Amino acid sequence: MQEDLKAFRSETDSSEFTDTVFNCVVPYIHDCRDRSSVSLVCRKWCELDGVTRKHVTIAMCYATTPLRLRQRFPLLESLTIKGKPRAAMFDLIPEDWGGYVTPWVREISSSLNCLKSIHFRRMIVRDSDIDLLTRTRGQELRVLKLDLCSGFSTDGLLQIGKRCNNLRILYLQESLIVEKDGEWLHELALRNTAMESLNFYMTDLVKFDFKDLELIAKNCSESLVSVKISECDLTDLSDFFNYAVKLQEFGGGAFSDQPEIYAGLKFPPLLTSMALNYMSQPEISVIIPFTSRLTKLDLLYALLDTDDHCFLLQRCPNLEILDTRDVICDRGLQIISQFCKKLRRIKIERGDDEEGLVSQTGLISLAQGCLELECLHVNVTDISNEAFECIGTHLKNLYDFRIILLDKQDQITELPLDNGVRALLNGCMKLQRLGIYLRPGGLTDVGLGYIGKYARNVRYMLLGFSGDSDLGLLELSKGCPKLQKLEMRGCAFSEEALSSFVMNLASLRYLWVQGYRASENGCGILGMARAFWNMELISSERHDDVAHGNMEQRQPPSLLAYYSLAGQRIDFPGSVLPLYPPLNHHLQ
Repeated sequence: MQEDLKAFRSETDSSEFTDTVFNCVVPYIHDCRDRSSVSLVCRKWCELDGVTRKHVTIAMCYATTPLRLRQRFPLLESLTIKGKPRAAMFDLIPEDWGGYVTPWVREISSSLNCLKSIHFRRMIVRDSDIDLLTRTRGQELRVLKLDLCSGFSTDGLLQIGKRCNNLRILYLQESLIVEKDGEWLHELALRNTAMESLNFYMTDLVKFDFKDLELIAKNCSESLVSVKISECDLTDLSDFFNYAVKLQEFGGGAFSDQPEIYAGLKFPPLLTSMALNYMSQPEISVIIPFTSRLTKLDLLYALLDTDDHCFLLQRCPNLEILDTRDVICDRGLQIISQFCKKLRRIKIERGDDEEGLVSQTGLISLAQGCLELECLHVNVTDISNEAFECIGTHLKNLYDFRIILLDKQDQITELPLDNGVRALLNGCMKLQRLGIYLRPGGLTDVGLGYIGKYARNVRYMLLGFSGDSDLGLLELSKGCPKLQKLEMRGCAFSEEALSSFVMNLASLRYLWVQGYRASENGCGILGMARAFWNMELISSERHDDVAHGNMEQRQPPSLLAYYSLAGQRIDFPGSVLPLYPPLNHHLQ
């Protein structure tokens, strides 16, 4: 009896000690990966983590079920769910692939009572989903993001406007929305007095009344700091700008071909971030008075040439984020290296102008001049190992690097880039996201081996036209200890090599491949079957295309494989073929 009492006290003391340690440590741990590690300490900490976790990101909507989410994290306040593979953004995944929010909305509406922030990305959202969500959670919602989503209309947005009176953030950027009228914005303006950010940038929503924007600015004058809208003439927004006195970010609008009418246009005094569509050289003078305080500038849809970029950017000494096209050219990057020393992120997309040329010359200047860079995405027409080596030498804070070698010219200064990639990875120790999309011969098996050896902290990787043979993929699989997500195009590895790669890399949670060497029966893919591993073959052909004989956009099929606790999904369209290897049958 005495021994039993002693054991009970010991167990009780141990439990109290565990709870005390947990309560002292966990409030200071906010990163989801760190919280997941904490939950592995013991069963008790796993339970405590479950009831104290405030935010969860589900990187693949079929990786778990709504029921599992609710049981594991019943008191969630913030939830992010991603649906379609990233390739869907480039029309490489059929629109009807899946990623429906319906089961998630049902669980949210019935059980997750503490949820205040919802972010759906690349998912299919119906008006009925929005109706149910707003009817049950409308008053509690503070943040609603429908990001790159499709399937809904302004009827759904109308319910948001009527029922979400306490909404702080409404984000709809780049979603495909069927527009019927602009009544949704009127309802939002009438009922909301706490809006901080409104974003329907790059959507087809154009039937709104400018008076409703003005009313939002009036009612939310103390809180409204960010507004990004669709296309409309900026002269129609002059009253809105007068009322939005605290506005720090504005995107959208458009300039016409009459630059003289914008001479008297005044922007809010605190504006530090801008994305102005169709701005050409005559309109630059409109923003010159406050370029010195700009920290973020989006020129993707501006009509500026290289000289205009140079003229504007040398007047932006506090710039931290820049999105633009390759028309900036090497000369523009040299200007940035001299005048924009605080730059942290730059993304250079491919433009329609064939004269846009960014090469190793501009990259070397950028790396030498902008030492604070953390994110660098660039489309180049020429490249050399020296540019990679320079980035590795100077950009010690770089965590996100992506380079795409365009096909604008035939002759490239130097290929392969194996040694440059090795120098880059050796120098940029903080790198977590890596994208290298070249052309055949740009990265050999040796280069893939270097990535495997030196990409110690990389969690996401994109490879295009890389490697000479299956040996390169094998060498890659010997390293990359933290790699969770891999996307590949045009690398032409065999099914057996892909299977070996997956089996060798225990950390891998997601794989998307297009352009591998497929066998007639696909049996080589089944070699990667492992516990909780779902596999799908995805055709890029839509049934309506085939029916009408349209085969011009035909792409090779892709393979998607991902880790899932939910088993194989059942909402497959005709363009998706699920693979059921014997191992998965046994597990289910």
